[in-house]
Amino acid sequence: MASIGEEEEMPKLSTERKSPFEAEMTITSTFNSTPSWFTPKRLLVIFCVINLLNYLDRGAIASNGVNGRKATCTNGACKPSSGIQGDFKLSNFEDGVLSSAFMVGLLVSSPVFASLTKSINPFRLIGVGLSVWTLATFCCGFSFNFWSIAVCRMLVGVGEASFISLAAPFIDDVAPVSQKTAWLSIFYMCIPSGFAVGYVYGGFVGSHFGWRYAFWVESVLMLPFVIFGYLVKPLHLKGFDPAESKMTLATEAVGSKVQDMEASSNPLTLRALFRNSSSHESSKSKAASAKSNQLLIFLEDMKVLLLNKVYVINVLGYIAYNFVIGAYSYWGPKAGYNIYNMTNADMIFGGITIVCGILGTLAGGFLLDFLTNTLSNAFKLLAMTTLIGAAFCFGAFLFQSMYGFLALFAVGEILVFATQGPVNYVCLHSVKPSLRPLSMAISTVAIHIFGDVPSSPIVGVIQDHINNWRTTALLLTAVFFPAAGFWFIGIFLPSEDKFNEDSDNVVYSGEPSNTPLLREKPRGVEAAAVVAVEEASKAKSPEC
Repeated sequence: MASIGEEEEMPKLSTERKSPFEAEMTITSTFNSTPSWFTPKRLLVIFCVINLLNYLDRGAIASNGVNGRKATCTNGACKPSSGIQGDFKLSNFEDGVLSSAFMVGLLVSSPVFASLTKSINPFRLIGVGLSVWTLATFCCGFSFNFWSIAVCRMLVGVGEASFISLAAPFIDDVAPVSQKTAWLSIFYMCIPSGFAVGYVYGGFVGSHFGWRYAFWVESVLMLPFVIFGYLVKPLHLKGFDPAESKMTLATEAVGSKVQDMEASSNPLTLRALFRNSSSHESSKSKAASAKSNQLLIFLEDMKVLLLNKVYVINVLGYIAYNFVIGAYSYWGPKAGYNIYNMTNADMIFGGITIVCGILGTLAGGFLLDFLTNTLSNAFKLLAMTTLIGAAFCFGAFLFQSMYGFLALFAVGEILVFATQGPVNYVCLHSVKPSLRPLSMAISTVAIHIFGDVPSSPIVGVIQDHINNWRTTALLLTAVFFPAAGFWFIGIFLPSEDKFNEDSDNVVYSGEPSNTPLLREKPRGVEAAAVVAVEEASKAKSPEC
């Protein structure tokens, strides 16, 4: 093979050949292109609605925990069975396991979806996940025993995994720099709101039409977003560039293909040049090598995360926090019903959670932006709001009066929900851009596998043994204090915001599409390719 600088008989360049500058502009233009449907606020709204539906489903299954019961007879008075627990004759433990069953699919699938972002467009992965979610919720309505609905709930978790891992990085990409935590808080506001609406929705639909219809309606509501995820031109994440724009084979191919480009009567784009630069055998070899290295790459990324003290301490606090929130969401209404004789416990808790969740989550995000959204300030806010909020919630369960309980508990919920924006801001900004999907996935896995997955069954077992909801609620609430302690430690750790750190520019093979924040001139391999082409052109055309 002749080197680029060697004189070799070649056809004259076509007069229509693009100059190196024009070739570079061709590459750059792909970085500036955005889907016609895209605006940052529109993306935020779409993701918020999807998140609301995800958590509406969780609230609906929790509402069944309050309204569902087995048939009982006391002193000759019998109450009929109702809900999933009544239809399938579940114990409190089985009922608690059912609420957490979807977490199994979520935990297994989250790291998988995060790893796939390096080979598949992340936006398309969200569409795949939502289609699984829609089918699984629809099948929940046809379940016939404990195991059938448990499997369907696991598949719901599989579908949700892609969205949970990838939505927040997309939002963080497009949010204004001074409002990043606020935008994340708006997104995470849908967690308490979705749960709360799910309580009301599940109770209403279950009592009027039956619990099966609650799942069927959810799947119908999600269907338009599934279609949207498959059909629209997708976005891509910061740190993950499409293969068509990256020219991954530039360094190997530029020497052998410059003459092919010049020989053509029609100008070739750089994409076509480098796409055809290697032989079929070379492509197969590279693909096999990439697959063999995928596990090693994942393990190396995991090592980086686990050695990141800021990330680890943040996740430890989040685990303890989520242990309480998960059990609250499922058992809170039933505890309120038994301690304070609330006749409409799901409605009351749902109303409180809607108001306090919205106020608290938004307040936390806007407050951190007001204080300046740094990692240190995020930890200060996390520690203080969780500590004070825990004190209010603990005091609430000591009250004998229902009204005193509701007043203190509402204040406590506002404070503890203020953590949602800051805690996820730390997850996203304590790692470099190419690790954000994995950081969110591992955070999700950790907070669920050590947090709310075991908490609901554990609380059910504790209550079965001590048979005192007030004591059970106090023991659960006390776990908030270790969460505040972990986040307090984070204040003193050396921290650096890595959002603008040079990423690995991981390449996925997919459609060329970009978010507006990534309007940079091509760097690295593709810049070197442009330079190489320019030098080759000069060598063959001295007059240029």
